Amino acid sequence: MTHSVMNRQEILDAFNFRRAIKAFDPTKKISEDDFNVILESARLSPSSCGYEPWKFLVVQNQEFREKLKEISPGAQGHLPTASHFVIILARTIKDTKYDSEYVKNQTLNITGFPAEMYDQMKDIYKEFQEDQQNILVNESTMLDWAKRQTYLPFANMMTVAALLGIDSCPIEGFYIDKVEKLLAEENLLEDGHLAVSAMVAFGYRANEPKFPRGRKDMKDIVQWIN
Repeated sequence: MTHSVMNRQEILDAFNFRRAIKAFDPTKKISEDDFNVILESARLSPSSCGYEPWKFLVVQNQEFREKLKEISPGAQGHLPTASHFVIILARTIKDTKYDSEYVKNQTLNITGFPAEMYDQMKDIYKEFQEDQQNILVNESTMLDWAKRQTYLPFANMMTVAALLGIDSCPIEGFYIDKVEKLLAEENLLEDGHLAVSAMVAFGYRANEPKFPRGRKDMKDIVQWIN
């Protein structure tokens, strides 16, 4: 299998193009093909232990967006104008605990480990959660771990969008309890198996950003240990 390779400058140009756009041109819509590539970049993203502890809600219904707008201060300019709006969900301890049915299915049917290896893999996951990462303390620590995993596809989606010349904005400005209540009322959290992690809006910028982007110098953030 062969694949084309982008040159270094094309990659950097995409990262320099990407900005947190506050409002989009509502008349411009992302093509189905382009948005499917963005979603595919999320699907193909890596995750710890191969758990894929996430789900993506693509919110296109305008009435539902209005309900979200009332409880999402950070998305006031995005929900009315974004071509596509995504809520990123993380799986809860009901799915991510090492001995859950979700993990068993993921190990045997998705990752493809032989059935005779399942008990061995379960022990490995148990040690990882209890001893290595100390995340199996309570439901909150497990959910925090799963939410960290969701930021891998989260970032990949925005990067791929930039490579396609599509704008985006990551959003954490929302009342999480109220958003989860709304989603639960719509039966979108799988009876407590999912929780809200973040949101991200996609579209085409209505205006160029007013302020220059600031970033620290490389020397301030990287230390080599040779």
